[in-house]
Amino acid sequence: MLRQSKSPLLSLPGAVPAEGPDEGVAAHYGDLFREQRALADGSGFVDLSHRGVVTVSGPERLSWLHLLITQHVTELPPGQATDALILTGNGHIEHALYLVDDGETIWAHVEPGTQEALTAYLESMKFFYRVEVADRTDEFAVVHLPAGSIAPSPEDVVVRETSYGRDLFLPRERLASFADGHGPAIGVLAHEALRVEARRPRLGLETDHRTIPHEVGLIGTAVHLHKGCYRGQETVARVQNLGKPPRRLVFLHLDGSEVRLPAHGTPVRLASDGPEGRQIGFLTTSARHHELGPIALALVKRNVPVDAPLLVGESTAASQEVVVEP
Repeated sequence: MLRQSKSPLLSLPGAVPAEGPDEGVAAHYGDLFREQRALADGSGFVDLSHRGVVTVSGPERLSWLHLLITQHVTELPPGQATDALILTGNGHIEHALYLVDDGETIWAHVEPGTQEALTAYLESMKFFYRVEVADRTDEFAVVHLPAGSIAPSPEDVVVRETSYGRDLFLPRERLASFADGHGPAIGVLAHEALRVEARRPRLGLETDHRTIPHEVGLIGTAVHLHKGCYRGQETVARVQNLGKPPRRLVFLHLDGSEVRLPAHGTPVRLASDGPEGRQIGFLTTSARHHELGPIALALVKRNVPVDAPLLVGESTAASQEVVVEP
């Protein structure tokens, strides 16, 4: 089956295609703030069908995956959602997996475009274990229902339920019919704005090739500190004991007078140093929030004072809130 590059829901009225890592689904359907308010109130659904879907089945799936990821899953109960990472040998984040086990198969959704590399790595680590790894992205689409939604989940669909909503692994051929009965459709810009508000990091945006879990607040959520036997564990343990990650994630309130939001990777400096000052970090994600106005996440050096006013790019003033303690 050929990989679907665009969601059929882009044909819905008002749909504006997303760009960058979310290309292939709708950024919004004509009213960004209305969509945000609906999502925050528990209404509608978000088409995340561009995300990758990977499954692991077989009688040894939990014990085998436990050896590879940062999360403790040997006794993961069916239906209980969890997050996990795969690290490099140096402890840098390589993959982020959002998991649930249905009693026979582990289902994971991952960042768009990362499923093939993840599947290849998992296949290389099978050895003699009785597991089957599959890239199911062509067959299944991820759909998000917000926390508080009263919409029923289809009985025959795998559901991953968390504090911020339900992720459904929906057969792709049912995506259009699902939209007919679960509206309104809400674009990924609204979903991203609420993610930034909640300070939840995202692979490839809040991370780069040298990010370690401590820098972005994933210890305890995606990293279990009382397990071993995974690649990169030595770095996790060393930084946990010394308490000195080189960078830290911060939440930013941006000056609302700017017409354009600063892009991913925009340099961050101390406001006192001005636009020619030394770069102390970079912006990771920016968003327009229906209540908070322009907001963002950024990675800055650990020793940046927590109350220091910041400058994003050439002219955008920003105040910071602590996400990861220095």
